[in-house]
Amino acid sequence: MIKKTVLKELNDQLNRELYAAYLYLGMASKCTEMNRPGYAHWLKEQAEEEIEHAMKFYDYIHDQCEVVELAAVDKPALKGKTLLDFFKQAHEHEKLVTDYINKLMDLSVKEKDYATQVFLQWFITEQIEEESQTEAIVEALQACGDDASALYMLGKHLAKRED
Repeated sequence: MIKKTVLKELNDQLNRELYAAYLYLGMASKCTEMNRPGYAHWLKEQAEEEIEHAMKFYDYIHDQCEVVELAAVDKPALKGKTLLDFFKQAHEHEKLVTDYINKLMDLSVKEKDYATQVFLQWFITEQIEEESQTEAIVEALQACGDDASALYMLGKHLAKRED
């Protein structure tokens, strides 16, 4: 049985993962409007991955015979108008998610909730990848600058994302 303090935070994180999906979907839509299909594809894939993360929390809560408490998902607050703006926001968002996951781990350690600690280990590892990927795209966009050919090639690369 999960302690109520941990359960609340697990439910809150489920909601945060759904918000992240909305955020990435909103960014994907903007990229589509900008005629940047490779960037939009990468962001749509990221939105789907965030939904998968939410479902991991959903399943874990139910596997522990607890109640999932769904909350309203806020409209995503998109910052900026450029590809670089969107991917900087994505990177900052991933750092925020890492902070939430770490705090959830701290709470599960404090509450001696060993099962949740094991469950969260996957997310801790996942966040290393999430931050690394978004940072690499930010750096690539910065290197491209206003070079249309470089931006096109980066978009072609991002369009190959399959996960």
